[in-house]
Amino acid sequence: MDLEEILDVMGCKTRRDILNFLRDEPRFVSQISRELEVGQKAIIEHLRAMEKVGLLNSSFQKIERGRPRKYYGISRDIEFQIFISQGIIRVKVPGHQFQELQSLEERARMGEEVEDELENLIEEYNRATAHAEDLLKQINERKKALKKRTLNLPVVAPDESTE
Repeated sequence: MDLEEILDVMGCKTRRDILNFLRDEPRFVSQISRELEVGQKAIIEHLRAMEKVGLLNSSFQKIERGRPRKYYGISRDIEFQIFISQGIIRVKVPGHQFQELQSLEERARMGEEVEDELENLIEEYNRATAHAEDLLKQINERKKALKKRTLNLPVVAPDESTE
């Protein structure tokens, strides 16, 4: 699944609306068209584009009368993060580093020289591990401090006159 293609497809509000409508269950073209108040021909083009990049899948289901209907549904979970700041734009797909590792492994099997890229990836993993360990340490320290403060609070007896 190409991230650039996904971002391109997701740049259209109608397509995002279609995905939102499909999140509960698969639907057929006329249902989507009616719900979003968009012509069926346009809906079909949007569905094709989303199916092409792997966001949607389709299947035919028989109905009581008439020909089978083609239903569209979300094919799988996809998550990505976009970070925009002065001097940097970064798009990350969680788990992407493991995809890169698999790609390097496949290239190594084919006889390519991947040692430098593998060393760089290991350095990225080490930085991520160190960052995660620091974050976990901070969280645990905050929890300890909060627990200590909670234990040191004075116990107040209920006021008998209010009962």
